[in-house]
Order: sequence, then C-alpha cells, then structure tokens
Amino acid sequence: MTTLATPNNPVNGTHFIVASEVMRRFMTMVERVARHVGTVLIIGETGTGKELLAHAVHQHSLRCGKPLVEINCAALPENLVESELFGYEKGAFSGADAPKPGLFELAHMGTIFLDEIGELDLKIQVKLLRILDRAPYYRLGGHRKITSDVRVVAATNRNLKEEVKAGRFRKDLYHRLSQFEVCVPPLRERIEDIPALAEHFLRQQDSHLKFSQEALHLLESYPWPGNVRELQNLVNKVAVLASGPEIGHSEVQHELKNAPGDDNDKMTGSDPVIQTGTAAHAIKKALESTGGHRGLAAEQLGISRRTLSRKLREYGLSSARGMAPPAQGTLSIEQQRYFRAPVRIPVSLQTSDGSEMNCTAVNLGGGGLGLEGVTAVLGHQAELRVRFRLPDSEATITAQARLAWTSSGGRVGITFTDADSAAHQAVRRWLRQKMADEGWGVQSEDPALSKGAGTESRAASAGE
Repeated sequence: MTTLATPNNPVNGTHFIVASEVMRRFMTMVERVARHVGTVLIIGETGTGKELLAHAVHQHSLRCGKPLVEINCAALPENLVESELFGYEKGAFSGADAPKPGLFELAHMGTIFLDEIGELDLKIQVKLLRILDRAPYYRLGGHRKITSDVRVVAATNRNLKEEVKAGRFRKDLYHRLSQFEVCVPPLRERIEDIPALAEHFLRQQDSHLKFSQEALHLLESYPWPGNVRELQNLVNKVAVLASGPEIGHSEVQHELKNAPGDDNDKMTGSDPVIQTGTAAHAIKKALESTGGHRGLAAEQLGISRRTLSRKLREYGLSSARGMAPPAQGTLSIEQQRYFRAPVRIPVSLQTSDGSEMNCTAVNLGGGGLGLEGVTAVLGHQAELRVRFRLPDSEATITAQARLAWTSSGGRVGITFTDADSAAHQAVRRWLRQKMADEGWGVQSEDPALSKGAGTESRAASAGE
C-alpha cells in the first residue's frame, strides 16, 4: 500500500498538497479507512476537496481495479431515481428502446460515490437504504433479481446529525452511511497548507511567478470561507493580472477586499501583530503570554474578545492554550470493534500441552493479535495462553486465546477467548487512546463490550 499524500502518488491526476500536521494526520486516517470495507461518510465545507478524497479512498482500496461510479444526488430527479439507480429493461416505459443497467449495477465489485447525499429527498432515501442493505432488486420492467456488491462512499457539506434531528434525513440511512465518518479540515484550520497550495497553484499558471512574503502572510490571515477552491480561483486571478515576476501584498489585497465575510476584524494582515506570522500562531502566542486570559490576549492582538472567540472556533483551538485539535473523524461502535493498531512487541505463547514459544505481535485489536515469527505448527483452532506488555504502559496482559488463521512465513492471527476484566479494560483504554491519537472522535463504548473479551463479534479483530 502506497502512502496517499506524496508528490509521486497523485489521485485522479491531482496531487495532494500537505504541509500542515493536521492534514498529515487526516491523510493517515483516510489511508486507514481506504484499506477497510465499511461505508465512508466524508463531511466538509464546500471547496475542501471531498470528491478528491472519495477518489483517494477508492484508489487505495482493495477495489481499486474495479469501477468507481459517481452520483450527484442533488442533480438526481425524483422521477428518474429508480431508472438511474436500478436500471430498466426494454419497453419498461415510453422511450425505453433498449435495456440499461443501473448505476449500482455498473459499480458492481467497485465503489459508488454518492456526492451531496444531504440533498436527497426523503422518498429517495428510503429507496437508497434498501439497496445499501444489499437487498436484491429488479430493473424497472425486469423479472430477474440483481444483487450489487459495492462499497459506498458519500459526501456532504451538511451536518447530517442536525438533519436527522430536524427530520430531513433518515436516521437509519445516516447510520448505514457513517461506519467511518471523516471530517475534512477547512483551510482556515490548516494555515501551513495555504502558502504551499498558493505556490502550487501559481506554478500551474506560470512557473516564473512567485509571491512575496508579505503576500503569503496576507493569504495566511484570510479565513477562506470557500476553502481550497476559493484560494485556487484567487491565485488564478492574480496570476493573470500580474505585472511583474513577484506578486505582492497590494495585488492580493485588491482581490480580497470584496471577498464575502465579516467586515470587522477580518485579520487580513492590517494588524502588525498578525503580520508577524500566521493568524493561528499569533493567537496561540498571545494566549500563552497571557496565561490563557482571553480578554488580555484580544487586547494584545488588537481585536475584540468576540472576534477572538470566533477565531478560536475557526482555527480549531479548543482552549486558551490551543492544545487538542478537533476530531477529524468518527468511528462507529462497530468499527471500534474492528480497529487494529500497529505494534511491534514481544509475545509469549503457551500451547495446551505446556510448550512455550516467543514471537512478535504486529497489530493489536480488541479481539486479538496478529503475530509473526511463530515457528511451531499449530493445529486448527489451537488453544493458547498469551502474555505481552502493552506498549508505553506498565500493564501486562495475560489471556486465553484461540488460533484464528495462519499464513506462510510464520504469520498467524489469534482471537482472545477469555481475559480478566482488568486486562480487557486496559486493552480497550489503550486502543481508544490510539484512536484518539489518530484523530478519531470515539463514540461512547457499547456496554456489551465491557462484559468480557470473548464475544464472537470481536473475532475479526484478530490481526488480519
């Protein structure tokens, strides 16, 4: 598996430009999601690149050699939904002069991308839910049942949880779509990406042009409500109008002056404190120097306290010290059970006849371990006793386990069948911290998971 965000690894002919830590973490999440089979819901503001990310998920999945079929749900007329999604047979209606496969049928064994999923009418949502549950269906006018095996990736700029509360989106469809939910960071929350993107777009227009440092600082301090798309459009304009090899502060400011947004305290570089660095960096420094006092920090920055509070939200600074970044995705309870963290730790195995061996764990999940270096031949579903220390922890885990699978080179997967409550909870806490470290917002744990480690629902976590 290649890494997503590299210059030599374009997606759909387009390169990901990643300079910020928040976006590096996000792309790591996308790469993990791509390797799984669950549905993916991409949430993000207009212009953040949701379509490109959907292509990335497909291109780096096990279905990459199969079709990627795209549907713009906002442009799908209600009277054509069934014929577009399910297809039709010749003579099904007036004008059906030849059979036509539906979009789900065309995407068989591949990926279907449902863009603008939040725009679907409730009646269409019902029809979509049925096929997402892999229920067999007929083409219009047909008599042969068709089953499509597709991976679903959906995208929206709406808050679907709020849409569900308002009755505009079906709760069951939302849960069906959001096995993995990833939130694309807006451009204002990844300021380090702004100069990298701006210079990339400028090179595409004219390789001889460049931005002055003052112009780049101005771009960094603007909130970019239209995100990457707005930045690209602005760069294209200033490139066309450039009168010399360097694009300066005044040229950029001229294009920004009529941009939509709050006219008061827009932080577009007029304040000397903001000019010394990025807006987010200046805010962090001011808060640190005032011990987290927002009123004093706002006074130091030359802006109102109300504007400072708004900027804290915009830049994803959760507190005065701006420590914890906002979650960039959500794992459903189901996907938490299947989550596996890469490790490299020594493990001691003991077979039912008392024989002992040492090997290495390469991944750890709530249900088991993936191991390598197993030299003994283990029988089908062999009973084992496993012992290992959690990484970066003083906890030593001892549990009963069963062989789940074997492969060449001494690689095996084992499933925990019995562990004491303390050991099980230690593993769960460690995994939840790993999820949080990757940027996942972790939902409240299912109470059923607290009852023990031996449930069959966690068997698939055994180091695939």
